[in-house]
Amino acid sequence: MFNDFFYQVTVNEYALLQAVDKPVPQRENQLDYAEISHSAFNHLCMLSESFYKNGARLFEIAGKRKLKLDNYVGVIETPCKTRIEILPKHTQKVDNAPAMRKLLIRMLEVSLHLPSRDANKASLSLFKQPLHEWIINNFLKALDSLIKLGLRLDYKSIEEEQRFLRGQLDFSFYIRQPSSRAHIFPIRHDIFSVDRPENRLLRSALEKICKITKDTSNWRLAQELRMLTNEINCSKNIDKDFKKWQSNRLLASYESIRPWCELVLGQHMPVTIQGRWHGVSLLFPMEKLFENYVVGCLKRQIKTDVLLQTQVSSKHFCTHLNEEVFKLKPDIQITHNSCKVILDTKWKKINSKNAPRYGIIDSDLQQMFAYSHFYLEHKGDILLIYPKWEGLTEAIAPFYFNYLKSENHKKPALWVVPFDLE
Repeated sequence: MFNDFFYQVTVNEYALLQAVDKPVPQRENQLDYAEISHSAFNHLCMLSESFYKNGARLFEIAGKRKLKLDNYVGVIETPCKTRIEILPKHTQKVDNAPAMRKLLIRMLEVSLHLPSRDANKASLSLFKQPLHEWIINNFLKALDSLIKLGLRLDYKSIEEEQRFLRGQLDFSFYIRQPSSRAHIFPIRHDIFSVDRPENRLLRSALEKICKITKDTSNWRLAQELRMLTNEINCSKNIDKDFKKWQSNRLLASYESIRPWCELVLGQHMPVTIQGRWHGVSLLFPMEKLFENYVVGCLKRQIKTDVLLQTQVSSKHFCTHLNEEVFKLKPDIQITHNSCKVILDTKWKKINSKNAPRYGIIDSDLQQMFAYSHFYLEHKGDILLIYPKWEGLTEAIAPFYFNYLKSENHKKPALWVVPFDLE
């Protein structure tokens, strides 16, 4: 039932979680530390192992029965009914969960191309809810609107045996039947059915929501929609049905609900979580989320004659056995006429007061030098983009690579700039 008890924990990235016999509920707005049960701790260890097999790291051990989260944000639900909500940490202040949740929601909307709704008093209260309930609420509202507009039907081929003729008779099979079955007709015909891949996926998402939502209003709306869609079967192969999801004029009304359906059914998970438990698991790497957020914001602002490309991979670092290896993939490349600029995003907090290095690591500078050499031939500027916070409010004075001493050569600049998340 929707009122089953869950032990709720809300923390930020890099927070410390400690396993204890009897977890003490969090103090209000204490987001850098929380206590969890031993069973929840063991589940996180198993989850982290599956992440590690896929080349990612969910946390690091910080002591006996302690772990420190990495830069993943989202929601994790354990079989022992512990729900851990992880929010981004982009300022020194870590005591405002609604503000962090609001930022995460805005970044997800831009990064995953989610249809945003107008902000009003009702929607503002959602920032006080856990992230997954916000996703559930948006899916249910989109599904409710879609049902009111009308679900799309499609022709479905049926092969059956009947005592009457309908559609097309399978004559070759019919004449091979014994005379005792002469009154039975093997027929093929089409029916106009609601059973199509898009509707099956929506029904599967709705069934999952009915099991996981703990919000009263979400649960009530989900049950109403469940009754209205009871003739639709759930998807037997979610990946296959998503590949069959059509995007055409007749299904234009389905476009706004698809990203919510993908979120509910876990299609945006960065890695596959192994195991039998398939509760709420929505995790996003902040580095990739920040990159997509910057790209989404830039696309809204650049002019039509400016070309913005992401993850360009036309250059390689070296050649081995007559084959180019080690691709160089800058996050963003902007081209205007013959001018090119390379941009790379970093989800790190650097401090403009800590000159001359400011907290920038060597590998980041070496990476930008390689981009400048291979993509720009040292004839254009490159930008390192970091999130704006109290320690980085303005662009830092430009860096210049010491690769050429000629005074006649105009050196390209490396700019370190803040990106305002608000």
